[in-house]
Amino acid sequence: MNVIRPAVHPVEAPPVADAANDAMPRGRMKDIQGMPGTPGGLALRFSQFAFALLALCVMATTSDFPSVTAFCYLVAAVSLQSLWSLTLAILDVYAILVKRRFRNPRVVSLFAIGDGITSTLTFAAACASAGITVLIGNDLNDCAQNHCTRFETATAMAFMSWFAVSPSFILNFWTLASK
Repeated sequence: MNVIRPAVHPVEAPPVADAANDAMPRGRMKDIQGMPGTPGGLALRFSQFAFALLALCVMATTSDFPSVTAFCYLVAAVSLQSLWSLTLAILDVYAILVKRRFRNPRVVSLFAIGDGITSTLTFAAACASAGITVLIGNDLNDCAQNHCTRFETATAMAFMSWFAVSPSFILNFWTLASK
């Protein structure tokens, strides 16, 4: 009375692959400009580095930035951002020269995590510095004794660096999520 049914069901054989289907490997994403190892990715890394370095240089040329914690935080954040972006720009140059792309999930996850951390730190530091700059300039009306223009310039460069790192983070995270 007990009927035993097989647990394994037959499956159709996969279709025979022809030469047209073998030309494009399955499961790989197209290279989108801005991803690691592409010229667009190198341009993003260079712009991140340039804006972070400009923010660092402008803030470091003022004599009274160490007196405000938010400005010290900005210097630390853009220093880390510039080192991270320069390192990844060098890796992008290498990948372009050897005509390879970063496809290893561990490497891409390292890039995504690093971009996420540095972009969060840079954005937080830029917001804190913008708040202090508004406090000094508008609320205290104390720009005559401080370097408000330099503070504003450094803050703007930090925001520009964050705008440049955001596409890198999104593309790295997207690459990681699509695997």
